[in-house]
Order: sequence, then structure tokens, then C-alpha cells
Amino acid sequence: MEVQFVLNKKQIRVDVGTDAILLNVLRDQGCKSVKCGCETTNCGLCTVWIDGKSRLSCSVLAASVAGHEITTLEGVEKEAAEFGAFLADEGAEQCGFCSPGFIMNVLAMLRELDNPGMEEIKEYLAGNLCRCTGYMGQLRAIQKYLEYKKGEME
Repeated sequence: MEVQFVLNKKQIRVDVGTDAILLNVLRDQGCKSVKCGCETTNCGLCTVWIDGKSRLSCSVLAASVAGHEITTLEGVEKEAAEFGAFLADEGAEQCGFCSPGFIMNVLAMLRELDNPGMEEIKEYLAGNLCRCTGYMGQLRAIQKYLEYKKGEME
């Protein structure tokens, strides 16, 4: 079946099976930031935005995204690099395997929540697993990034 959607601001058409998972289709399209870490929707590594909202691409049938806009880390490289520097400064990137999904969720959180507190941040990011770090470095990076972004707006 042919499916048309916008991928990182580019209109594409792909032939997919009726049971094709979005994660695999995106990887076939060269979006290597979208990763499979658990196959059970528990790790957050496959996070993408569908029409601007965070979704786990391992739980989405590719056929269901027809006519929608999909954004992967490759589509927000500038924003991702900006926040990634904060992660690196806090020593929170470690192996980097979980970083793409984590960054996608942090950037979505910043768009959806107005001045989130620590509990809101933790709740929003609860589905992102990291096996290398404790989460303190990541949380410090988010706090510093929020302060930086707030200063930009003023």
C-alpha cells in the first residue's frame, strides 16, 4: 500500500505492508536517530513527533500516518544540538544511544509546558530510559536549558 506523509518538511511516498511499523519505515528513509530499544513501548528511544506531538514510533502503524507530518531528530538538528550541548556539559550524554528520543521529548515538553517545575519535568519524561547515567545530570541539563531559553525570550 502506498502511504504519503511529510517527513522532516519533505513530502514522501512509500510502499508499506499493512503491518509495517513506523519506526522501521523511518529508518528505511534514512532517519537513523529513530531506534528500537525495547520493542515494548517502554524506553522512549523511538520517539518522533506526529503533527507536533511526541509518539512512540514502534507503536504506530505506518499506514496510519498518511497525510500527517512526522518529525525526527534529523528534522530539528539545530534545536537538538543546542540542547545536546547542555547534556554534554553535565556529563549526561554517556553512550548517546538514548539521546535522540530523550531530546525529542525534551523539545516537545518545552513547546507544550509553560515553565515546568521539576515534578512536571520528571512526569513528562518518565517513559525515557537511560542505562548509562543516573538521571540527575539530565535533569540539571534540562533546568539549565530552560533557564537559557527563558533568558532568550526576555
